[in-house]
Amino acid sequence: MYTLEQLRGFVAVAEEGNFGRAAHRLRITQPPLSRQVQKLEREVGVDLIRRTPKGAELTPAGRVFLDQARRLLTLAGEAPLIARRAATGTKGTVRMAFTAIAALNVLGRWANLAGRRLPEVDLVLSEMVTGTQVAELLSGGIDIGLLRGRPRAEALLAERVHAETLLVAVPEGHELSRRGASPSVLDIADFDVITYAPGASRYFHELVVSTFQAAGAAPRYVQYASQVTSVVALVDAGVGVALIPESASTLRLPHVEFLPIADIAPDCVEVYCSWHCENDNPAMAALLALARAQGLLPAVGKS
Repeated sequence: MYTLEQLRGFVAVAEEGNFGRAAHRLRITQPPLSRQVQKLEREVGVDLIRRTPKGAELTPAGRVFLDQARRLLTLAGEAPLIARRAATGTKGTVRMAFTAIAALNVLGRWANLAGRRLPEVDLVLSEMVTGTQVAELLSGGIDIGLLRGRPRAEALLAERVHAETLLVAVPEGHELSRRGASPSVLDIADFDVITYAPGASRYFHELVVSTFQAAGAAPRYVQYASQVTSVVALVDAGVGVALIPESASTLRLPHVEFLPIADIAPDCVEVYCSWHCENDNPAMAALLALARAQGLLPAVGKS
């Protein structure tokens, strides 16, 4: 196998067009340089340089090989730097998943931070429901999850990165909006309610059920959907009313109104950032450290 020293010698002769000048450039004598080129030609299996009365010139094969030799030398020179960047987390890949609503209130700040401060880290984004994110975090399929609720798996670390309240989404002109005052949970329970699928959207399903139960209400659930966007779309179609996270009010459909709820906690909807405790991806560690420094993650011990 040829060596980097042989490639450097060949490139020097090719660029100088003369063995003597190339040897002077490399600060060696001419005989060892000639041997380097000869050994390289034996490894490659073709003549690369032809000696002439005026010095040396490339053969057709040599002209083609010159580009490859330069590329190999460039890669060899960059390899240590790339390795150092990978070790410090400034180069690499971070696979991040997010829920549909996390995309509205959290994801943008993380993506912006990675783009500004870690430009050589590839942030690979995937939308996933919370249950799928937990499974992917445990299996190593993703590095970071922006998900609903604190994961119950002991291997997953998690910190709260966002909290907001619930609003009620009602069809345009609905009786609740005409009353002129914020409805209570009991008021909302008097109408058909669109809610979340217990499997695909367990967090919101349990949150809605527990909210009504705490108020002593038993609403009539008329439709189930797995995504908040679908729930709002069903409200827009006049199917019923729905409890939605406040950030979903940015989904401005033409026939939907969003009303505050009189007796609801201001931070009952939570988004957590989660990662596996044994994930040793330096790029992930670098992003988490930056997020903490920028206030996207809480200070240590305050999650």
